[in-house]
Parts: sequence; C-alpha cells; structure tokens
Amino acid sequence: MTMMIFWGVVFVLMVIAECASMQLVSIWFAVGSLGAFFAAMLNLGFTGQLAIFVLVSFILLLVTRPLLKKLRVQNVVPMNADKEIGATAVIIEEVNAATGTGRVRLNGVDWIAVSENGTIIPVNTVVTVQQVQGAKLIVAEATIAQTVA
Repeated sequence: MTMMIFWGVVFVLMVIAECASMQLVSIWFAVGSLGAFFAAMLNLGFTGQLAIFVLVSFILLLVTRPLLKKLRVQNVVPMNADKEIGATAVIIEEVNAATGTGRVRLNGVDWIAVSENGTIIPVNTVVTVQQVQGAKLIVAEATIAQTVA
C-alpha cells in the first residue's frame, strides 16, 4: 500500500512539473510512475516496480522525443538587423577603410558602413547590405539589376 502511495505521489509531482514547464520534460516519468503504480497494485516487488518505471519512461522517451521534435514548429522570428541583409541603401559619406569613414542611409536611418572588399565607395552610390555587425553595415556596390528591383 505504501508503494502505491509513493508512485501516486511521484505521478502527481511529475504531472505538476510538466504543467509548470510545458516543455515535455517530465511527461515520460509521469507515465512511467503510473506503470510502477499498477505494478505496486499487483504486489510486484520494489525492484520490479522500479524496473517498470525506468523501462516505460525510457521507451516513451525514445519513441516520442524524435517525433515531437519533428512536429514542433519553431517560431523563428528574424531580428530587425537580419531583415536589412540584401536591402539597397545609398552612401551618404564616402566609404574608405584607410580614413575610417563611411556612412550609408537605409530606410531613413544612418548607419556606419564598411566596404565588403575594402574598396572605396563614393557618395550617392547605391549599395547592397551584405552583413550586419552591431550598428555597422557591411556593404557592396549594387548591380544594375539590384537597383532597379
């Protein structure tokens, strides 16, 4: 009788932990403790109950975890900076690595600009954003097709 209470308490604790986390981290142990509870009802010894708990938990983990990973939808939202990659902008201050200058205007916002390949890019040149590094844009001169699009 005491083992049934023990496994019942373990089951309740695992369900509470699962409800609190909602991350599917303890559901397998809840089902495993339920199996051990039934084993205790059948007067199976503690070693048998523990074996059932471990076996059921492990099998459920092996079977369901890969399936749940596939079904789980990742809500990956691109960062604002990532949205700028590929955008076209206009040079408002000559980009020159030797003098440490370079500014670009993108969607009404001024950014520090660095040439992707180290070339000097004159004012009013249309460029394409290749990378974003903090508050700095790595740019390359845009092709004619990019400026028309």
